[in-house]
Amino acid sequence: MKSSRIIIALLVVIGFVSVPLTVGSVFAEEKVYTCATDATWPPMEMVNENKEIVGFDIDFLNAVAKEAGFKVQFKNTAWDGIFAGIAAGKYDMIISSVTITEERKKTMSFSTPYINAGQVLIVPKNSNAVIISDLKGQKVGAQIGTTGAMEIKNAGNVELKSYDEIGLAFEDMAVGRISGVVCDTPVAAQYALEQEEYKEKFKIVGDVLTTEYYGVVVQKSDRKLLDLINKGIEAVQKKGIDKQLEAKWLR
Repeated sequence: MKSSRIIIALLVVIGFVSVPLTVGSVFAEEKVYTCATDATWPPMEMVNENKEIVGFDIDFLNAVAKEAGFKVQFKNTAWDGIFAGIAAGKYDMIISSVTITEERKKTMSFSTPYINAGQVLIVPKNSNAVIISDLKGQKVGAQIGTTGAMEIKNAGNVELKSYDEIGLAFEDMAVGRISGVVCDTPVAAQYALEQEEYKEKFKIVGDVLTTEYYGVVVQKSDRKLLDLINKGIEAVQKKGIDKQLEAKWLR
């Protein structure tokens, strides 16, 4: 009788011990993925005064991760090497205002599109230009390797000046080194309409030059992660979380 009581007591103790271990193991299974972002592209991705990476893309991917059951660790990465990094496996994904193009789809995989952001032209307020070709023979700036740079090249009669960071292009335009900047609509709105030092100097002109969609990038062969991200995006869009974030960051 005494021995059976001891056995029962041991079973009870084991049961109590095993419960927290089981709960802990569930949390341990939540996967943490690394995500590269070039945090120089406000309001989509940027570094705030507390040295934190913030912006629409950051909030959006965190919401996607929450819905899909994983976590994200962001890594600030220069744009000119960001695609080489995903190909080399330095991180698991990219969210960095990356426009989905047929050329890029040859070497990487994209999630479901999550926002439409075409290219626009920004010029000084005293400029009469409405389209890029109106700036014939002048310099127009864009971030290196972006679709904005492609639009300037396609214009044919202007000189493209490339920048590692889009903010440097606006700085140059403010002092007259270039005559225009081409970039994504959300970024244009941030610099031309919101920033105190620029909103009295610049204006967005003409029509949106392109119809473009951003997507989250993963390695070409990583179908499992892509499906997980798409699952999260579907949930975020269905719940209207993306629209809430647009209201927070883009309007």
